Amino acid sequence: MTIRHLTIFVAVADQGSMSAAAASLYLSQPTVSQAIRELEKHYNGLLFERLGKKLYLTERGRLLLPQARSLIQQFRQIEELMLNQGQSQILKLGSTITVGTCLTPFLIPKLQKDLPDVHVHSYVSNTKDIEQKLLRAELDVGIVEGEILSPDLTVLPIIDDCLVLAVGKYHPLYHRNCIQIRDLAGEGFAMREQGSGTRQLFEDYIAKHQISVRTVWEANSPRTLLNAVLYDQVLSVMSLRLMTHEIRHNTIRVFYNKNGEWNRKFKLVYHKNKFLTPAIHDLEKLLHTYKNIKLPPNIGILE
Repeated sequence: MTIRHLTIFVAVADQGSMSAAAASLYLSQPTVSQAIRELEKHYNGLLFERLGKKLYLTERGRLLLPQARSLIQQFRQIEELMLNQGQSQILKLGSTITVGTCLTPFLIPKLQKDLPDVHVHSYVSNTKDIEQKLLRAELDVGIVEGEILSPDLTVLPIIDDCLVLAVGKYHPLYHRNCIQIRDLAGEGFAMREQGSGTRQLFEDYIAKHQISVRTVWEANSPRTLLNAVLYDQVLSVMSLRLMTHEIRHNTIRVFYNKNGEWNRKFKLVYHKNKFLTPAIHDLEKLLHTYKNIKLPPNIGILE
């Protein structure tokens, strides 16, 4: 058994077929099939079973998969540690879309000023995608606002954040100082895409309070959602940190959830077996400088 065998095994488990795994690894399908046969012979049992056109892990395969991922990640860390001595290092940083819009662009220049030999590769997507890339060792570290489900990831809540209700100046609710939960029933909303931590928090909220709203916009871009609020008379729920310009110029009115149900944290996330480089330690220190959030003086209240 070698790291190569385990890498092929993980690719087949992720892709669900020998051919897809071969394509992802730039190998021939017979090479992938041979590696799986050798692994199964080594461990004296089947690792996959075929149902229809797709491969599924057996119980033996499910036992092997997390251990294989961990060993592959440790091997990559050793390679990076030894091969990058005296050379420029790369930090693969994942950010969720909210974080990547309002925070990461300011973090990266500060981090690279402190550590000029470190080059940051930034990847921005939703929480679910960032979590999967961390588990596959495609990212070194992530900053997310959504819920992390995997027990294999370490999660450090650091930065205070809160969602607010965004109301454009032409919407009837704009001039209210206080809004009741029932006022949201039936309203049109501009929503983030499925897999977003922001969307999940809001959907949990309306389900808890048995409120039904209409999703009339759906996008993974905060700017798109803001424009929908500004020009299409819909409502949206998003991070207060995304709307400083619009709040300052009174083009959008925001309403804070009085009961704190929309309060949350931006979290630093990495694999529990990750070797923590100086760049990751510096990143954590920088995040603490953004810890607090200040509510604007003219904020409305959602009761």
